Amino acid sequence: MRILLTNDDGVDAYGMTVLREIAAHLSDDVWVCAPLYEQSGKGRGITLHDPLRAHRLDERTFAVTGTPTDCVQIAINDLMPAAPDLVLSGVNRGFNLAQDVTLSGTVAGALQGMSLGIPSIALSQCLDFDLDVEAQWEAARVYGAPVISSLLTKGWAKNLIFNINFPDCDDEAVTGVEMTRQGFRDLHDLHAVKRVDPRGRPYYWLDFHGHACELVDGTDLKAVAENRISVTPLHLDLTHYETLQAYKGVFGGAAPKRIVATEVKLETGR
Repeated sequence: MRILLTNDDGVDAYGMTVLREIAAHLSDDVWVCAPLYEQSGKGRGITLHDPLRAHRLDERTFAVTGTPTDCVQIAINDLMPAAPDLVLSGVNRGFNLAQDVTLSGTVAGALQGMSLGIPSIALSQCLDFDLDVEAQWEAARVYGAPVISSLLTKGWAKNLIFNINFPDCDDEAVTGVEMTRQGFRDLHDLHAVKRVDPRGRPYYWLDFHGHACELVDGTDLKAVAENRISVTPLHLDLTHYETLQAYKGVFGGAAPKRIVATEVKLETGR
């Protein structure tokens, strides 16, 4: 089995070292194509207006001046001698849970592999979002390969990826593995901190609030909070099918040519 590794923390990130160890338990044909610089939070961004440069670090390792999506795309189409059988993206330093999955470069790397027809998995090691906190990598290191092996044995549909989050605890404290759905935090905790540079000009630095949220059974959020490994199947279809059916009576014929004066009704709930 040929495996391609990528991430969004950069080719030299410690999580890539852990991912190499995980992949080595599964295959001896392992390739790496990861960003030269950190690309966290870039989501599925691609580089359209700048050239991509691929630096070959050794026979099977490349660092690319682009996003995780760029890396997977160029690796499979241009850098590798043949397409991989599996794409692993991570191990991210920090969680990719709930709404994070739409921002995550780690998840994006796996989604690009899926888009190119390759079974793909995203892996993240949960920790408090604080640069002074060191991640406890043992949960990912010990359980990564066995969990991936179990998924490979079962197999999965071509239009989805698995998003694995390892809890923020020592490997001996892990209480199990749970198939989960994507959770939702009560509050969007991303905010901008306004500061002033040495020349007196204002700038903004994005940061996260540490709000607690309701932990709902069956979600990725609750699983990792209770020291379980969360495995969530994700796909790219963002269609809200209930609304699609409900609005077929509103649209479905000729396009409207006049404004209908009515009270705007928007629900604030999910």
